Amino acid sequence: MSGDYVTPLDRTMAESYCHKVLDEVKHRLVDVSARGLAEAIGRAVGDGALTPGARLPPVRKVAVALQMSPTTVSAAWQLLRRSGTIRTDGRRGTIVAEDRLSGPGRYRAALRGRSGFPLDLSTGVPDASLLPLLPPLAGLSPAPTSYLDEPVLPALAALLRQSWPYPPERLAIFDGAMDAIDHVASALLRLGDRAVVENPCFPPLLDLLEALGVQVIGAGTDEQGMRPDELSAALAHRPTAVFLQPRAHNPTGASWSGSRAASLAAVLAQTPQVYAVEDDSAGEVSSAELFSLGSHLPRQTIHVRSFSKSHGPDLRLAAVGAPAAVLDPILERRLLGQGWTSRLLQHLLLALLTDPASIAAVEHARTTYAARRRAVASALSLPPGDGLNLWLPVADEQAALISLASAGIAAAAGAAFTVGPGSPHLRVTVGLIAADHAAVAARLAEAARAPAQAVPR
Repeated sequence: MSGDYVTPLDRTMAESYCHKVLDEVKHRLVDVSARGLAEAIGRAVGDGALTPGARLPPVRKVAVALQMSPTTVSAAWQLLRRSGTIRTDGRRGTIVAEDRLSGPGRYRAALRGRSGFPLDLSTGVPDASLLPLLPPLAGLSPAPTSYLDEPVLPALAALLRQSWPYPPERLAIFDGAMDAIDHVASALLRLGDRAVVENPCFPPLLDLLEALGVQVIGAGTDEQGMRPDELSAALAHRPTAVFLQPRAHNPTGASWSGSRAASLAAVLAQTPQVYAVEDDSAGEVSSAELFSLGSHLPRQTIHVRSFSKSHGPDLRLAAVGAPAAVLDPILERRLLGQGWTSRLLQHLLLALLTDPASIAAVEHARTTYAARRRAVASALSLPPGDGLNLWLPVADEQAALISLASAGIAAAAGAAFTVGPGSPHLRVTVGLIAADHAAVAARLAEAARAPAQAVPR
C-alpha cells in the first residue's frame, strides 16, 4: 500500500484541525480585507492560539470559510510572509514561522522574510552612500618578518591611543566588534557563569552568551543607557561580566552622560572582580560624546570600538583596549588560529582615519544620520537619541509589522532584542531614511497604533 494513502480517520482529523484554525481566525477578524485577515492571523500567533509550525489551511478553503476571494486571501498570505509571520514549508504547505524568541539565531529570525522591501529599515546597517571612498594606499602594507610580529601596526596603534577615552594598558585589532566580543566572552566566561546585559540588548550578543552556556541577567535602561540601580540589583546575582554600550545604544539610541558613566562606575567598583565590556558599536558616526568606564575603572574595563558603521561593515575591523591580564592570553590563544587581523586591512584603516576626504565623509555621515533621526523622532514625539536606530513602541509587534509590510516598509521585531517579557517595540533603522521623513514617520505612527486586542468571543 502506498505510503501516501490517507485514511478516512486521517481526513477527519485534518478537517477538524482545519476548522479549529479557521475558528481562531474568525474570532479575531474585524476587517474583511487582505490586511484585516493578515492582522487576525498575526493576533492569533501573538496570543499563542497558532503556534510555530502550525499549518494553515489552503487558500481556497480559507476563502470559502471567510467569504473572501482567493485573491484577497493570497494577498494576506503575502503580507504575512513579508512580515515574517508565516513561511512555505514544502509538502507541509504554509506554516507559522518559528518563534522569534527561540535561539540561537534571534537576529536572523527577527529579520527573516524582510528582503525585497522598497524601504528596508530592519537591517541596522549604515547607508552605503555615506561611507567614505577607499583612498589610495601609500605603498603596500609591509609584510610580516615573522608570524610573531606585533598584531597591531605601530602607526595605527599610536593613532588609536590618541583618541581612546582612557589610556589602555593593551591594544589589539580584531575582525569586527562581535569577533572581539566573542574572544573576550570566551576568555572570561565559563559554562554556568552569569553575565549582565542591557535590556533591550543587541540579539547576537544574547545568542553568543547562550551558545557559551552563560545565564543572562537583563538590566533595564532609560534615555541614558543602563540604569545604575538596575546594575546594582543584577550584580547581586554574582555575574562574571557586564556588557554595555556607552553611546548610540542599539536598539534604543541611548548614550551615557558623564554623570551616568560615573554612577555606573561607582556601582561596579563594589565588585572589582567583575569586568565591564563596552561596545562602542556606532563609533565615529555617533554624535554623542564618548564617556567610558575605563576613565574610572581601567583595570575592570574592556573597551571595543567598531569601524563598521563609520567606514564600512565589510572592513570587518574593531579595536580593543583592555588590561594586559585579559588581552594577553586572548592574543596568545589567537596565535593558534588566525594569528592576527590582516595588516593590509589595518593599513587601509590607517589610511581611512588619516585621509582628509575620508575624515570629511565620516563627519558628513555623522551629521546626516543625526538629522534623519531627529526628523523621524520628532514627528513621532520620541527622544532624539543617537546613532542609526530608533526604538518604536507599538501596540502589537505582529500587527505593526504587517501594517508596515502593506506600505512596503520592513522593520525588525523588538522581541528579539529583549531579555524576558517586555513591552512590544520595533527597531527601525532610521539612518536609512534618506527622504520623505514625514511620510515615513506617518506610516510608522500608523503601524504603532495597529491594535493588539483580540475580538471578544
